[in-house]
Amino acid sequence: MKKIDAIIKPFKLEEVRAALSEIGVTGLTVTEVKGFGRQKGHTEMYRGAEYMVDFLPKIKIELVLVEGMVDLAAETLVKAARTGKIGDGKIFVSDVEQVIRIRTGESGEIAI
Repeated sequence: MKKIDAIIKPFKLEEVRAALSEIGVTGLTVTEVKGFGRQKGHTEMYRGAEYMVDFLPKIKIELVLVEGMVDLAAETLVKAARTGKIGDGKIFVSDVEQVIRIRTGESGEIAI
């Protein structure tokens, strides 16, 4: 089993969710986060004063999949989240040792 963490631009969330649903992803977790990478924030004007916004709003999507779905899910995420501009985000894939469904106590791939 693998876990995918994807950081994307907020306005791409619905497009990404729909694309993942089309390939059979049945569950995911979404968190509003802030961060920066190469984009390094930007400046804004507020009441005539210019100030630096270091951390930009992003969306973090987490999903756990069987290994056979990981490449397709990653490709789908890239296609749906890409704008072609700096700050599109990142995808991280990591191993998951165990999954346990709390309601039933099932574990392993059946619990996904």
